[in-house]
Amino acid sequence: MTDNFTTTDGGAPAPSSERSLTLGPNGPILLQDTYLIEQLAAFNRERVPERQPHAKGASAFGRFEVTGDVSAYTKAAVFQPGAVTDVFARFSSGNNGERGVSDTLRDTRGFSVKFYTSEGNYDIVGNNVPIFFIRDPLKFPNLIRANKRRADNDCHDHNMVWDFFTRSPESSHLVTVVMGDRGIPRTHRHMNGYGLHAFSWINVGGEICWVKYHWKTDQGVECLTQQEADRLAGTDPNCSMLDLHRAIARGEFPSWTLGVQIMPYEDAKSYRFNPFDVTKVWPHADYPLIEVGRMTLDRNVTDHHTEVEQAAFGPHNIVPGTGLSPDRLLLGRSFAYADAHRARIGVNHHQIPVNAPKVPVRSYSKDGRMRVQNVSDPVYTPNTVGGPAPDPARAAEVHWAADGEMVREGYTLHPDDDDVGQARTLLRAVMDEAQRDRLVHNVIGHVRAGVREPVLSRVFDYWCAIDREVGQRIEHGVRATSNQ
Repeated sequence: MTDNFTTTDGGAPAPSSERSLTLGPNGPILLQDTYLIEQLAAFNRERVPERQPHAKGASAFGRFEVTGDVSAYTKAAVFQPGAVTDVFARFSSGNNGERGVSDTLRDTRGFSVKFYTSEGNYDIVGNNVPIFFIRDPLKFPNLIRANKRRADNDCHDHNMVWDFFTRSPESSHLVTVVMGDRGIPRTHRHMNGYGLHAFSWINVGGEICWVKYHWKTDQGVECLTQQEADRLAGTDPNCSMLDLHRAIARGEFPSWTLGVQIMPYEDAKSYRFNPFDVTKVWPHADYPLIEVGRMTLDRNVTDHHTEVEQAAFGPHNIVPGTGLSPDRLLLGRSFAYADAHRARIGVNHHQIPVNAPKVPVRSYSKDGRMRVQNVSDPVYTPNTVGGPAPDPARAAEVHWAADGEMVREGYTLHPDDDDVGQARTLLRAVMDEAQRDRLVHNVIGHVRAGVREPVLSRVFDYWCAIDREVGQRIEHGVRATSNQ
């Protein structure tokens, strides 16, 4: 007899872990073997649908400590001087990776942080790069589909990828980043994170400003060459996931310093390009980084399924003192992420412990799958029996002015709203000759892996539009190898 005995999911002692109930030693199994039925049924249902993008991820818990003073810009409690807040971070594969993909794929990486603040949960849901491939949410499903698998053979196809990119010139800035030296982070610990979009902050005086988030790794940025990545893909495909877990386990707690760029509200109206265009960065010469605080991850997850697979981040999770902006992709994501969670893990996903806020929830949401928290009357509002009521002043929504006719048009309000200017600057003013050489090599290798005419010619035009010399070198390299 032992107290450490196996039970059914209902807590009753289990009859066996090896033998089904049968009619005699050689007979058929019996339907009344409820434990067998429970085991098989649970196994068939133990996988939740994986995420569309960012399917493979690694996570850890930690804390965020405010080290600067940005109280002049935001009333959010989480960013007030001296505040310490529990956090949960998830680092993930990019747009084209499923759960089994190698950690060394050339792509962006997800970088999301959930703050369990005293005013509710606040999520910064971004990537390891400060920009994105597209600026309109209508194109987002097609971006992901082009990077996923074909309908006929269920395989990835570089021709689809470049077909989409060359028809989407706004992608040029991020494609240049991904094809360069920073396209493959060495580990999750050795990459920066960014909130991508311009967000809004509001202070105690009701003044609004625009803000961009930058997580700078305190471990230093380190990346893999394509050759190193190819080797690790075959020998250690989970290298980044394991590196994070092992580092924390041995007490080497990774940390990131959070800085923000602040743009005064009025500047957005006359800046030289649209500051809400997520395909562009704000130059630091115009809006330098202001230190906010430091995130340290010091506790590993203990159950990957409940704490990582069922984690739900979304730009819609905002707290008083913070808000969204006119960024079109951000506004689309604010719906899409919440809806993805409802479809993937249920309407009550916020009750899963990793997603649950650490403050009282007084919501009129009722019932639905996986509701585990009790509700009590009244279950409607308005009411006269003492139910909670809204407090607009406490909520402190950020409202900005907007007007105009209903149109389907791109950003055209500012003189520098082009698609390739910042990509060209990155190639010519930031990268040195050796870095450009490696980018050309990476693009040639990627394009040679299945890109066909007429897409192939458009790839050369795409790069020539960014930088003629680089485009010509790419064309020469691809055509020379194809003729061998």
